[in-house]
Amino acid sequence: MSGAAVLALGLMSGTSADGVDAALLRTDGEAVVVPGAWLTEPYPAELRAALRAARRQKKAAPLDDLARRLTLAHVAAVRRLLAEAAVPAGAVAVLGFHGHTVRHEPARRRTVQIGDGALLARATGIDVVCDFRSADVAAGGQGAPLAPLYHAARARTLARPLAVLNLGGVANVTWLGQGAGDILAFDTGPANALLDDWAAAHTGAPVDRDGALARAGRVDAQVLARLLEDRYFALPPPKSLDRDHFAARARALLAGLAAADGAATLAAFTAAAAAGAARHFPAPARRWLVCGGGRHNPALMAALAARLGAAVAPVEAVGWQGDALEAQAFAYLAVRSLRALPLSLPSTTGVPAPTRGGVLVRARDVA
Repeated sequence: MSGAAVLALGLMSGTSADGVDAALLRTDGEAVVVPGAWLTEPYPAELRAALRAARRQKKAAPLDDLARRLTLAHVAAVRRLLAEAAVPAGAVAVLGFHGHTVRHEPARRRTVQIGDGALLARATGIDVVCDFRSADVAAGGQGAPLAPLYHAARARTLARPLAVLNLGGVANVTWLGQGAGDILAFDTGPANALLDDWAAAHTGAPVDRDGALARAGRVDAQVLARLLEDRYFALPPPKSLDRDHFAARARALLAGLAAADGAATLAAFTAAAAAGAARHFPAPARRWLVCGGGRHNPALMAALAARLGAAVAPVEAVGWQGDALEAQAFAYLAVRSLRALPLSLPSTTGVPAPTRGGVLVRARDVA
């Protein structure tokens, strides 16, 4: 497949397990990127709980039923988006189906995203590209982050050096230099995962809505310093994290803190880790654009502005759709996969050479 831009639909289920983001994108997998309609389909409470439980399992267990339920939620998101956008399924060339990560252990050359690509293709009648990360990990890469090539495509006309910081379950950054090939990407540290878990444990709410809890607290400088001693921060990039890498140590160090103080300290931890990551950049970023759910948290954004030493703004400041960006990225990567273009580079995942990825499931083969 090559040539003109096609309409793709990307699907992203993040480690927060709150729902699936779906986004339409017209793209050639290279320079052409024209965003379309998008939406978020929230998960039912029982599915969210099951996804979180699967992540906590110490040993591999059969996940076929969970994968089926997850996939059916994605089917619902596709159908709803196409109906609301008045786009027939036949107009969509491919679905980029990330699935949901339940294990990410690149040091063991293992990454697991559950989801049934054949079921999704059969239910929608649209070809599916899935399993985006396995080829990179098998080749010795980190398998993450995968959005940087899309960030680079969107940022073609923006002033550089530029940093795009994604505040998802963990935080990752894409640094873009002056040249077309000047790109570096890696996970910087924690983001929403620790804050969400803290809020759930101390308030019963799934998130610290509007950063209210963190804004009411004070940072414990001693605890923050100990959190920043994690040896991950000394590793050179590219590097990546599992959602729960910091969880046990954070629980131990924050035990006894008031709910608000713990949230404030975790917000400061995210910002300090991002600021520390900047020492790996070939040149300082003139501006930081922030995407992911964490950009909605004023406490996180204020902490970043205080520590980064550069202009900080949500990606909406340059006309990007922050809540749709990762789903758009997997629409973009699906088209790259169809066109046999690399999904990852040595400077984005540490893979030895530019690496293709994704598995194609044709709807006609599973009908």
